[in-house]
Amino acid sequence: MEYRSRLRPLGLPLVHVAIGSGRDGVYRRGVATGWIAIGDVAIGVLFACGGLAVGGVTLAGLGLGGLSIAGCSFGLFAHGGLAVAVVLAIGGAAFAWYTAIGGLAVAHEYAMGGLASARTILAPDRSGRPPFSAIPHPAFHASDALLLAVFVVLLVSVARSIEERRRAS
Repeated sequence: MEYRSRLRPLGLPLVHVAIGSGRDGVYRRGVATGWIAIGDVAIGVLFACGGLAVGGVTLAGLGLGGLSIAGCSFGLFAHGGLAVAVVLAIGGAAFAWYTAIGGLAVAHEYAMGGLASARTILAPDRSGRPPFSAIPHPAFHASDALLLAVFVVLLVSVARSIEERRRAS
């Protein structure tokens, strides 16, 4: 099954859904590319959902994105069984530069969990509530905006190159 919207901002479909199919006993994965992509493999600038997904917000088995929710998750913010993030990782095993929360939590700055390792280890207070207010919010700098813009441009260029290859074949 495949659906592509007719609206194509910057040459990418606004919505692309590609679900794989079997032909002659061979399964062919559906590769979706667009601003919103849903498929076996999904590359979406704003949102991607699939077994393997790359995008701004991802929901996947294996995901890479700004906000990634996946079994195995990588991103600026990551949540999953294995979560690896720059800012915040939440998961069974969480690894982050800034804050990690999980059964195994390893971070450079703040960590909270069953086994935690970081400069600052956060532990529940006497009432048993987690001390989330003890984690200061990192300041947003111009370099962060530049990094985000580079990430979006990279996603658009990868998705467009896949679209062009698909049209050529």
